[in-house]
Amino acid sequence: MTVTAPAASPVEFRAATRATYAVFIWAGVAMSSWASRIPQIRDDLHLTPSRLGLVLLAIACGSLVSLVASGHIVSRFGSRRTVAAMAGLLALSLLGAVIGYHFGVAPLVVGLAALGFANGAWDVAMNVQGAVVERGLGRSIMSRFHAGFSVGTVAGALLGAAMVALHVPVSLHLGVMAVVIGVGAIFAARGFAPDGASEEAASGGGLRHTLRFWREPRTLLIGVFTLAFAFAEGTGIDWINVSMIDSYHVPAAVGTLAFALYLAAMTVGRWFGPNLLDRYGRVAVVRAIAVIGLAGLLLFIFGQVTAVAFAGALLWGLGASLGFPVGMSAASDDPKVAAPRVSVVASIGYCAFLGGPPLIGFLGDHVTIIRGLIPVAVLLALAFAVAGAVRPPREGS
Repeated sequence: MTVTAPAASPVEFRAATRATYAVFIWAGVAMSSWASRIPQIRDDLHLTPSRLGLVLLAIACGSLVSLVASGHIVSRFGSRRTVAAMAGLLALSLLGAVIGYHFGVAPLVVGLAALGFANGAWDVAMNVQGAVVERGLGRSIMSRFHAGFSVGTVAGALLGAAMVALHVPVSLHLGVMAVVIGVGAIFAARGFAPDGASEEAASGGGLRHTLRFWREPRTLLIGVFTLAFAFAEGTGIDWINVSMIDSYHVPAAVGTLAFALYLAAMTVGRWFGPNLLDRYGRVAVVRAIAVIGLAGLLLFIFGQVTAVAFAGALLWGLGASLGFPVGMSAASDDPKVAAPRVSVVASIGYCAFLGGPPLIGFLGDHVTIIRGLIPVAVLLALAFAVAGAVRPPREGS
C-alpha cells in the first residue's frame, strides 16, 4: 500500500495524536452518559421493550442520514471543523433529550435524532483524522483511538453508575455533561492535523462523486463486516444494562457495573489490539475475536447466575473490540478516497444501530430481551465469514 502523509511536521502529528485521542474519548463519554440513564428514562416514561426500541431507533435514523452525506461534509469542510460543529450540535441534542424526558416521548425522539446526526458526522470525521495520524506516524494505532473511545464510555458509564447510586436526577446529570462534552470536544479538535487534499477536492466533485463508492465490492463487504461487529457492540451498549436488571434481577447500579465491565473489556482489546494486528494480520485477529465474542454472548444469554453473566459481558466486550476500528482502517487504506469510503462503511455499519434496537425490543416483548440477543451471535458468524475483505491491498495496488 502506497500512501502519502499530509504536509505536517512531527510535532504537529504528535499534537494531532493527542487531539484525536481526546475527541474519541469525548465521543465515548457522550454516548455512555446517555446510555447509562436509559433504564431510568424507560421507567419514568413507562416504555415497554418494543417502545424503548423504537425510541432508540431515533438515534440510528439521525446517524444514518448524517453518515450518507458525511463523506462529502468531511471532504468539503475538513475533519477539524466537522468535529467542532457536531460537538456543539451533540451538546444541544443532549439538552433536547433532557427536555423530552420531562415533557414526553415526542421531544425525546427529536433530541435523540439530533444526537444521532451529530454523532454520525463526528464519527466519520474523527476516523478520517485517525487515519491521517496513523499514516503520518507510520504505524497502526487506529484501534487505540477506538480504545480512547472505550475509555470515554467506561468513564461515562462509571459516572452514570455513581449518579444512579446517589439518586442524582437524570436532567442534572445529562445537562451538565452536555456542556462539558461540547466545550471539551470543540477545544480538542483545534489540535487536528490537516486532512490533506482529497480526490474529491482535487476533482471538484460533490455529493454525486462520493456516492460512486457505494458500487465498490470490497468497500461494501467491509461495510457488511463492520455492520456485524457494530451490531454486537451497539447491542451491548443498549441492552446489557437492561438485560441484567430484567433477567438477572440485580439492582440498577449492579446492571450498570456489568455495562462498565463490558466497556472496560472492549477498551483492553482495543488498546492491545495493534500489536496483535501487526503480528498476525487483520483477518486472523478479527476471526479470533469473533469467536471470543460468540462465546461471551452464549454465556451472557444462557448463564443462570450473575457471575456467569459478568464473565459473558467481559468476553463479549473483548470480542466486539476490534471489528469497528479494523473496518475503519480498511476503508482508509487509500488516503485519497478515505473520507467517502469511511462514509460508506460507517453508513452500512450504522444500519446495525438502525435495525438493532427495534429488533431486540420486538424480540424482548415475545421471548425476553436476553433471548432476543441470539441474532447477535448469528451476525458475529457472518463477520467471521466475510473477514477476508479487510485484508490490506498489496503494496502498490
